Amino acid sequence: MTFDNYEHLFRSKASKAGYSEENVQKCLNYARPLIENNLPVIFNTSNLSVLVGYRKNFIKRAVLYTDYFYRSFPIKKKNKKPRYLKEPLPSLKEIQIWILEELLYSIPVSRFAKAYVQKRSLLDNVKYHKGKETVLSLDIKDFFTNIKRPSIEQIFQGVGYSSNVANLLSKLCCCDEYLPQGAPTSPYLSNLYLRTFDSQVSKYAVSNNLRYTRYADDITLSGKMDINASIEYVNTELSKLSLKLNKEKVKVMGQNVRQEVTGIVVNDAIQAPKSYRDKIRQEIYFIKKFTLEGHLKNTKNTKSNYLRHLLGKVNFVLQLNDGDKEMVDYSDFLKAELKSKPEA
Repeated sequence: MTFDNYEHLFRSKASKAGYSEENVQKCLNYARPLIENNLPVIFNTSNLSVLVGYRKNFIKRAVLYTDYFYRSFPIKKKNKKPRYLKEPLPSLKEIQIWILEELLYSIPVSRFAKAYVQKRSLLDNVKYHKGKETVLSLDIKDFFTNIKRPSIEQIFQGVGYSSNVANLLSKLCCCDEYLPQGAPTSPYLSNLYLRTFDSQVSKYAVSNNLRYTRYADDITLSGKMDINASIEYVNTELSKLSLKLNKEKVKVMGQNVRQEVTGIVVNDAIQAPKSYRDKIRQEIYFIKKFTLEGHLKNTKNTKSNYLRHLLGKVNFVLQLNDGDKEMVDYSDFLKAELKSKPEA
């Protein structure tokens, strides 16, 4: 909708409601930059409730008693330590999805942010680092929990929303005053929070003839570099956002070792790790040797849609390297198996 169309409709409704011209103009001045930036116009909680299809009282409860609208559960990290996810209940999640799709996706993120962005993938994150002299991999410590609600409020206010509306939206997207890992809005909001960081580090990379990308909390710089200077620069920029590096996850990879970016090998060709490929190769071998039923019985595997899961792994490898003849053959084999056993 253009602003002219919005103004016409708004004036018509405002006239029936008895708004003064001063109030009409004030509302239109507020709405103009939002509409021009393709953002939904939100004046207050009542207005938002109409847009998302939930009662005003429900939204107020979700803001005041946020903890009751989430369930928390642990997942194991690679180091076996638990990480706790906070997943919103379906009602709040539906509101967050509306905020994500109707509002957040209209705010651009850095082109160097490769995760959680439509039409960007893991391949987009790794392809820039192929065949480089040195790959430096860094990790942001406690990423989501260190992005606080007042900073999220500033993001909403920065694109034109009033302080009251920005405060409301930030509370609908946060739990315990930080971004909950498990809410659909958190990944994209994290990218928006790091826009300035991405801009500064990318300028540093360009000035030093390096490549830079960020995939969520994974930061990668590659090329011929001063390692200590690069780490110090990244840490300094993160500190401006009250974030810091995880010192235990700093990886410096020269050409004489396997260089990995977010788990993908990038030395001479982009490829899935050998261990990942070997696992696929082993499973295909056992299916061919013992039949699918025999393999599942031998391994006591009761996973539903086993073949589709395995085909998904093969397709992931092919996404990285579509010329991998071995994986192409495995893909054809699994598709034939699925055709004869669609339920497997």
